[in-house]
Amino acid sequence: MHIIITDAWLAQSKAVHLNGWRLLAAMAVAVVALVLGSMTFYHWVFLKGVREGWPVFGSIARVVTQGEAASREAYLRENLDAMARKLGEMQARMLQLESLSERVAGLAGMNPQDFKKMPGQGGVYAPVREWTLPELQQAIAGLDVQTGVGADWLTAVESRLFDQKVERSLVPTAKPVIGVDVGSRFGYRIDPITGRTALHTGLDFPADVGTPILAAAGGVVVVQEYHAAYGNMVEIDHGNELITRYAHAHRVHVKQGDIVKRGQKIAEVGSTGRSTGPHLHFEVWVSGVPQDPQKFLSAGEALAQKSPGER
Repeated sequence: MHIIITDAWLAQSKAVHLNGWRLLAAMAVAVVALVLGSMTFYHWVFLKGVREGWPVFGSIARVVTQGEAASREAYLRENLDAMARKLGEMQARMLQLESLSERVAGLAGMNPQDFKKMPGQGGVYAPVREWTLPELQQAIAGLDVQTGVGADWLTAVESRLFDQKVERSLVPTAKPVIGVDVGSRFGYRIDPITGRTALHTGLDFPADVGTPILAAAGGVVVVQEYHAAYGNMVEIDHGNELITRYAHAHRVHVKQGDIVKRGQKIAEVGSTGRSTGPHLHFEVWVSGVPQDPQKFLSAGEALAQKSPGER
């Protein structure tokens, strides 16, 4: 390779002949000079121009920093949007937990408002270091898992408490006539009509005609008829082969097939059928065998005297 170098001042030319290794050496020197020149330009010219606010270099720096700021802002915005969505999900979960807690407290006989009162707080202020974004995301994820587990647990507790409440509501533990003492108890007695010993299969509640007769438990009316001995009679099936019978009614307010609730008025005290005066004859049958109704009523009184936490 031939290179001709001309010197205008000396008005002469000189030819230089480069072979292969000389050409490679020249290219290497040129590359090194270019790298060193770029580094020198960046450190001594560009950075100095940026620091001192030279017009051209300041514009270039602003373009570069604006690009970096835009990228950083987009990254932060994306993470903030994700955290906002997660926060919304957690708020919905907390509302679910609050609703579940109120229902569970109601089933347990407690007042939900007692748990909403903020207790007194205080103490020495001991600040902690600022959280990083990954740490905050990890904490939110952990709290999300905990709220999920809490919701599942409260749902299971609510289901169990509801089952227990339904079971209790189907057991005849409520007094069928309010404010009246038992006149004749379950067991053998002298029959008031024949004067001979006979089994009395229920409890008698003497009361004025028209006094409300209440369902001792929830269930389905399976019999509503006039019986020669029982007079106007109602039978309620509470499930599990448990039946209550209400006899001698003056007037009946339910019919066969009706679903009744505990404490619902089903009839009025009377003196129909085999009776010597106005009263309610109340019976409890289990698997076709008459039981002492007082055992059920006493169990209901004992349950009512317990505190909500003991039930």
